[in-house]
Amino acid sequence: MDIPQNVQEQLNQFQNLQQQAQAVAVQKQNLDIQINETERAIAELEKTDSDSEVFKSAGNLLIKVNRDDIYEETKENLETLQLRQKTMERQEERVMKKLEEMQTSIESAMKGLGMN
Repeated sequence: MDIPQNVQEQLNQFQNLQQQAQAVAVQKQNLDIQINETERAIAELEKTDSDSEVFKSAGNLLIKVNRDDIYEETKENLETLQLRQKTMERQEERVMKKLEEMQTSIESAMKGLGMN
């Protein structure tokens, strides 16, 4: 039995949405790693005195920076990463909800065609 064109299109959209969900999950995982690394850097900076020598990576170079300046910069970076993480979580929720809706719709269409 051939699958009607509209159901085939739904299946294609469903597959595309699954790929999008995977991409969002990977991006979210990368953000989690960056947040973890940034939190560790902040923790290490908090253990140092204001007059301690601190270096920042810039490509292949390490550049001496002011500890207080880099501390503030790193905290701001953490806030930005956390905002991006929340955005990715909302995007993931929307994609998963859409996937569930499409799955229900496709299953209904298949049952209507006598395909279980």
